[in-house]
Amino acid sequence: MILTPGAVELAAWRAIYRGAEVRFDERALADVARGAAAVAAIVEKGAPVYGINTGFGKLASVRIAQEDLALLQTNLVLSHAAGVGEPMPREVVRLMMALKLASLGQGASGVRVETVRMLAAMLAQGLVPVVPAQGSVGASGDLAPLAHMTAAMLGVGEIFAGGVRKPAEAALMEAGLAPLALGPKEGLALLNGTQFSTAFALAGLFEAEANFRAALVTGALSTDAARGTDAPFDPRIHELRRQQGQKEVAAALRTLMAGSPIRASHRENDPRVQDPYCLRCQPQVMGAALDVLRQAAETLTREANGVSDNPLIFADTGEALSGGNFHAEPVAFAADMIAMAVCEIGSIAERRISLLVDPVLSGLPAFLTPKPGLNSGFMIPQVTAAALVSENKGRAFPASVDSIPTSANQEDHVSMAGHGARRLMVMNDNLRAVLAIEYLAAAQGCDLLPLPSSAPLEAAKAKLRARVARLDDDRHFAPDIEAAIGLLKDGALNDASLPGVA
Repeated sequence: MILTPGAVELAAWRAIYRGAEVRFDERALADVARGAAAVAAIVEKGAPVYGINTGFGKLASVRIAQEDLALLQTNLVLSHAAGVGEPMPREVVRLMMALKLASLGQGASGVRVETVRMLAAMLAQGLVPVVPAQGSVGASGDLAPLAHMTAAMLGVGEIFAGGVRKPAEAALMEAGLAPLALGPKEGLALLNGTQFSTAFALAGLFEAEANFRAALVTGALSTDAARGTDAPFDPRIHELRRQQGQKEVAAALRTLMAGSPIRASHRENDPRVQDPYCLRCQPQVMGAALDVLRQAAETLTREANGVSDNPLIFADTGEALSGGNFHAEPVAFAADMIAMAVCEIGSIAERRISLLVDPVLSGLPAFLTPKPGLNSGFMIPQVTAAALVSENKGRAFPASVDSIPTSANQEDHVSMAGHGARRLMVMNDNLRAVLAIEYLAAAQGCDLLPLPSSAPLEAAKAKLRARVARLDDDRHFAPDIEAAIGLLKDGALNDASLPGVA
């Protein structure tokens, strides 16, 4: 994957998250060199410029002697490496490093060519810093996590190398890299920015996209298992609404159910007039979720290609301008939007599970077991799904509406994008488990009917049955759920022909 700063498409960020190798486009190094030369000229002039020869935050009025400028940057990194908690997932750290590389590579941060090359070399050689996941408020940059990333470049802290956790200096030396010595402004440039929040938000988006596509399949399978009608998916209904996501979801559901003998069997003389909303309103709910995910994707793609450092260096005029690009409010809003979509996808899926286990609504044996009473069948998996959906509801509360002033009130309004984006991983794990339970329940429901489903849905069911047998009598249920989760993680239902984010 060639990383050209300022021009990286969403699909490329998705590929990097999924493990694609990253190679920096060295044509950008000319811009980097010009930015570094501008910083050198500012240092030579000696006039006070924030972050280059002054203290930071509330200490911006403190002037730093020229002989201490390198130490200033090192002290900044070490003092700000104050995160806590479990390490970030390695794939998210890689994405964060690539995002930072794309930002620095635009030449507006004033770092040297060798600093950019160091970060690019670590990415290329699979050196992934150990970064505690908690400690950012999403303003003045994602300071603590980016400080841990930068400290590893200095040989401080730890690095995953070949999957093994090692002292950073040793890992760098084994890879033939010398620990980086920072120049003026470089510590600040590496710490300022929204790359931690953006990496987690993008990861949450990509996981949500995969779950969205899986939910289309499990939803269609549930509709057939409940002998629901496909009439609400008629394109004429959705053309009148004029909502793009809704139209695409309805088309996908029609395609998934096309030719189903189950559907054909009750097309005439069915006493039911309308299905419950969890079946009938799938295009409206899932389509709205798709539109929201796409809107969040647009924001995050712009953010990923932008520069969120401070101050910014303009080499053409030799100026260093202080601003607030490090404030992660756009990322916080995007993360909140993704969280709401993830929550709603799971909420309507759980309602379909509930419908299937209720014999009054589904017309199927109680709790989807041939011998209800002696067996409990899917009674408790539905309870588990309800618990996960409730948990996601709590996590979906907007993070962006909160703010706690920091840095002695110098940074008096913050975005909270850090944990707003980080929660998306847990929420997507919860959603995947809900969809796994629906997958099991819908397949079981179809197995209890005398006719097969459509070709696409039978293929989806066959993938499940290759790992999980039909439930005739009660057995240890957790392994079945874990197997279904594994299938979804492996992308068994993530058909690229179904609508997605981009």
